[in-house]
Order: sequence, then structure tokens, then C-alpha cells
Amino acid sequence: MTSHVGAASERVRASKYLVKVPEITAYFWIAKLLTTAMGEATSDYFVYHINPYAAVVLAFLVFVAALWLQFRAKRYVAWVYWFAVVMVAVFGTMVADVTHIVLGVPYAISTITFAIILAVVFLTWYRYERTLSIHTVYAGRRELFYWATVLATFALGTATGDMTAVTLHLGYFSSGLMFTVLFAIPLVGRRLFGFGEVFAFWFAYVMTRPLGASFADWFGMPQTVGGLGYGRGSVAFVLTFFIVVLVGYLAWTKLDVQTGSLGEGTRTGPDAGQRGELQEH
Repeated sequence: MTSHVGAASERVRASKYLVKVPEITAYFWIAKLLTTAMGEATSDYFVYHINPYAAVVLAFLVFVAALWLQFRAKRYVAWVYWFAVVMVAVFGTMVADVTHIVLGVPYAISTITFAIILAVVFLTWYRYERTLSIHTVYAGRRELFYWATVLATFALGTATGDMTAVTLHLGYFSSGLMFTVLFAIPLVGRRLFGFGEVFAFWFAYVMTRPLGASFADWFGMPQTVGGLGYGRGSVAFVLTFFIVVLVGYLAWTKLDVQTGSLGEGTRTGPDAGQRGELQEH
């Protein structure tokens, strides 16, 4: 009973603010997978086609600009939010790659390191906010914790995907299949074993990064290293096109606006409560 009262209190509190993240629907997971794949392909393309140091600096500057726009927004705005996610994907990939290529850190070590960083972010977030819920991410400290978590998951996912494909010699396609299975675990766990919402959401969220990146590498990498050879630039362009179309559709329809995050147009009706309960599945 106490947990239900606490959850209800959080949602009442959130309704007084403007939530800064989208509702968790199928559209969210599609967009997330597209951005993870696009970030991998885009990062690799620029690092190998221009000066890698210039690429990292440029990505960092655009990354900062994207987050600045996101933090300035008073509520969730589809194109602003997903622009920030895209830049986290690109810059997060570069951070993981620099750790391995420039600093010479093995993928296994960087994977463990980023996992520890992510755990520290989660523990700190929970210590100060007493929740890791996606339902109540609004402007302020909680939004900072959210984006720190997102950045850590991208770096971790990139290192993990590279570790399975390269260090463990699974290859890009096999790694993609493995992460597809892992990505489905929270759905099965929720239905059969009663996994908690927060755990299920963040577990799936972490898995989207190596899943999308593995298939992006499979399509873009040369055939000599296990890819299909379509080219990183071509893969990045196609994925960017689909992201723009999807985000444009969401911005127009507002299908991914969380209940209670807008003063007008808030979803009501007999299924509104159920939608809120399912947002983090």
C-alpha cells in the first residue's frame, strides 16, 4: 500500500511540472534503436573520414548545444529531445571508441568501467531522488541525472557491443541476434516473473545500444570484417532519414507526450491510468 501511495504522490507531483521525456510506447523503442544504430554509423564515418580529433571536438560541441536546447525547453518537445539523444549516441560512441583506440583500454575493461559508472549514476540518482522512474523526469536535478544515465548507457552499450563482436569473436550479426534476445528479456520477465517496471525499462534501455550498434556495423562494415559492405556513410544517411520522418510524425501527432505533461491536450478516459502504469514496461 505504501509503495502505491508513494507512486501516486510522485505522479501528482509530476503533474505540477512539465515532464521532459516522452511516453514509453513502441514509437519510443523504434526511435531509440534507430538513434543507437545511427550514432554508431555516424561516429565511425566521421572519425575515419576526417581528422578523428576534430571529429570528437565537433561532436562534443554539437552534443553540448543539443543538451542546452533540451535543458532550456520547458516541456518535452519531440525534435529537441531526440536531437539530444542522437548527439548522445554519436558522442557516446566516440567516448567509448577513444577509450579503446586512443588510450588502448581493452573492450572488456572499458565495459566493466562504464558499467561501474552507470551503477554509480543510478545509486546517486536514487539516493537524492528516491526514484529512477521515467514518469517523473522534469526540469532540475532529476533531468541532469537522467541525461547522465543516458550518456553512461550509450558508452556502456558501445563497449559491450564491440567486446562481443571483436574480443569474443561473435561478429556483428551474431552479436545483434544475442542482444535482440537480451532486449526481449524484460518483456518476458514482466509477463512471467513480475520484473519491476524500473528494472525492466532500464535493462531494455541499456540493451538497445549494443543491439542497434551491432546491426549498424553489420550493414556498414566491409565484408572482410564480417559486414555487408554498404558503407558507414550510407547506413548513417538512411537511418537519419528514418529518424527525421519518425520524429516529425511524433511532433505532429504528439502520440508520445506523457499523460499530465501538457496543460492542454492531456489524455483522459478510462484507459489513461492503465497507460500510465504501462509506460515503463
